[in-house]
Amino acid sequence: MSTTSTTSGHATASAGMSAPMVALFALCAGVLVANLYYAQPIIEAIAPAVGLSVPSASFIVSLTQIGYAIGLFFLVPLADLLENRRLLMISGIATAASLVGAAMSAHPGPFLLVSLLLGLSSVSVQILIPLAAHLTPEAQRGRTVGTIMGGLLTGILLARPLSSVLAQYFGWRAVFLIAAVMTLVTVAIIVLALPRRVPDHRASYFQLIASLWHLFTRYSVLRQRALYQALLFAAFSLFWTAVPLELIAHYGLSQSQIGIFALVGALGAVAAPIAGRLADAGHTRIASYVAMTLAIVSFLPGLADGAVGLYALALTGIVLDFAVQMNMVLGQRAIYALDPASRGRLNALYMTAIFAGGAFGSAVASALYARAGWHGIVATGGGLALLCLLALVSRRN
Repeated sequence: MSTTSTTSGHATASAGMSAPMVALFALCAGVLVANLYYAQPIIEAIAPAVGLSVPSASFIVSLTQIGYAIGLFFLVPLADLLENRRLLMISGIATAASLVGAAMSAHPGPFLLVSLLLGLSSVSVQILIPLAAHLTPEAQRGRTVGTIMGGLLTGILLARPLSSVLAQYFGWRAVFLIAAVMTLVTVAIIVLALPRRVPDHRASYFQLIASLWHLFTRYSVLRQRALYQALLFAAFSLFWTAVPLELIAHYGLSQSQIGIFALVGALGAVAAPIAGRLADAGHTRIASYVAMTLAIVSFLPGLADGAVGLYALALTGIVLDFAVQMNMVLGQRAIYALDPASRGRLNALYMTAIFAGGAFGSAVASALYARAGWHGIVATGGGLALLCLLALVSRRN
């Protein structure tokens, strides 16, 4: 598709997306979402440099996710009202500016404020995914969304090792500067290669935001899938915020070694395309049971200690990431089928709930680890996944 192509409503959905275009969407999604996670494995390096205590360090991650949740709720719905490519360009430029601000900060107040703004401006990826859903026919939507989510989730998981290695050799400020350059390159790709989409919806911004409550109360599937994924993402964020602390305290790993460790989680990205195909085939419920059960079981290896402890933590990372990614795509496939004209808003509600859960997991991680150790992380993470499974079991249809 050329830069001059324009879609409105469902005009191009029947034609679908070419494989190169799907790959391009996946690449852009991965680069854009990675900005939310670069700070996660290096909070112990950032905190003293900007005047934060170690127990307060996890607020760097949680504020970014809170900002992201705010952006999801108040900015992503604009995808149902305004031309999508322009929204992607503006939010991408704002993200790059926030990354530069983070690199330049030397005090806790400005750094935490920039962390919030970074999350707020990074919602462009959640405009990108509904756009792909609009361009794809129903029979292939799960597969397309799954592939793009695979790119997005790979970006999440590769952000940690990249951040750790860069911080080890060039300092943590270089991480944010390099991320800013990558983001600007991605914005250029979006402007040059992605199609335009002008929504059919006509309303004021305040009417658009007011309609979110109507959509939330109208669709029980949306409420259920948002709850499931919020609980699983809380467990996911809890693990990945706390595990660098455990790796440093009990295993003496350096930042670059933590980066190598984080690479194992990228293996879980294969779950997204698998989940998309299962959803297209009508197996959403059974696949959800599998994902949630795996999430619970994934924390059990974390109880191991001694020589096998490090490998047990790696196994937890792989299985947990696989489970969370599978359930994420299953939920997106389900909500995108509810109302094609409202996909931006439906996605905003779904992702807002998810990242609110993620912000909770990140916020409590440092304090929980300091008070209850790694066993406290295991018990809490496994408990959140169990609550998710019980919520699914309680729904009979």
